[in-house]
Amino acid sequence: MTNNFKAISFENDKLVLINQTKLPLIEEYIETDDYERIAVSIERLEVRGAPAIGVTAAYAFALAFKNYIGDRRSRFQQVYKRLAGTRPTAVNLFWALDVMKKTFEAKIDSPDLYAELLMKAKEIHEDDIKMCEAMGRNGLEIFKGESVVLTHCNTGQLATGGNGTAFNVIRTGFINNLVSHVYADETRPLLQGSRLTAFELEKAGIPFSIITDSTAAFLMKQGKVDLVVVGADRIAVNGDAANKIGTYNLAVLCKHHNIPFYIAAPVTTIDTGCATGEEIKIELRSKDEVLKIKDVQISKPSYDVYSPAFDVTPAGLITGIITDQGLFKYPYDFSTVR
Repeated sequence: MTNNFKAISFENDKLVLINQTKLPLIEEYIETDDYERIAVSIERLEVRGAPAIGVTAAYAFALAFKNYIGDRRSRFQQVYKRLAGTRPTAVNLFWALDVMKKTFEAKIDSPDLYAELLMKAKEIHEDDIKMCEAMGRNGLEIFKGESVVLTHCNTGQLATGGNGTAFNVIRTGFINNLVSHVYADETRPLLQGSRLTAFELEKAGIPFSIITDSTAAFLMKQGKVDLVVVGADRIAVNGDAANKIGTYNLAVLCKHHNIPFYIAAPVTTIDTGCATGEEIKIELRSKDEVLKIKDVQISKPSYDVYSPAFDVTPAGLITGIITDQGLFKYPYDFSTVR
C-alpha cells in the first residue's frame, strides 16, 4: 500500500490542502494561514467531503485569530458567518464550527486565544482519523466473502481527515482479502469518482475500474456487483441520508437487484436536529459545472440546468449505516450514539 500523500495537514503554522480540482493529473498543494482563502477552497471544492470540510473549517476558524488584535466577538461573528455559508448540506461543517464556537466562548479572554483554538482544531482532526479507522474495522462484518464493490463519489483521505469513510471500509476489506475489485462511478458532473476515487484506489493498490454513472444498472443485472458502499453528508434521525447526487439511483437499483446498499459515515454526520430527509437543505450548484468540463464548454452556455449537489436516500433503502460506533441496521435507532 502506498498512500503516500496527505490531503489535509498543518505544517509550519499553516494549513496545507491538496487541490482536488487538479487531480489526478496534477498533485498541487495549497498552503495558507488565511481563513478567507480556506473558505474559498471549500466553495471551489478544492477541499470537499463532509468530514474534511469540518476539519478544514476548524483550522480556518483558529487561523482567523492568528495575530489578530481587534475585537474578538466581532471577529467571531464575521468568521463564523463566512465559514457557515460555504456549503449548506454537510452537517460536519456546522458541527465543527459549533465545537469551535464553544471553545471560543470558554477561552475568549485567554492571552493566547489562537493557541487554544488551534489545539481544538487539531483535536477534531485527530478524532476524525480515529473515527475513520473505527469505521474500517466496523465495516468488515458487511463482507460475506471476497467481494466486488461499487462505490460513488469520493470518500477516502480526500474526503476526510483520516483514511476515509466508505473508502476505508473498502480498503480495510481489501487488506483482509475481502475485496477483489472496485467499480468507481465517475460521478457527474464534477467527476469525483474518475478523478479522486481512482487516484486513491491507485495509491492504495486496489484493483478498480471506472464506470459511467449510467453503467451501474447493467453491471448489477449481470451479477457483477456484490454490494454498494457510499458515504453521506448528512443523516437524519430516521436514517434518511443525503449524499452526492446519484446515490439515490444506486439505492433503488440495489433494491431491485437484491444487492446490499451500505452507507459509511461518522456519528457526527447524524443530525440530531433533523427528523427526516425532508428537512435536509440541498445545495444547488452552478450550471457551469454541467455545461463545462474544466474550462471546456461542452454545451451551450444559454441552456438552463438543474444541478443539485446531493440527493436523499430513504432509510428503507439502506441496508446498514456503518459508523465509528458500530453498524446500525434498518429500522434505525441512534439513541445509543454518544
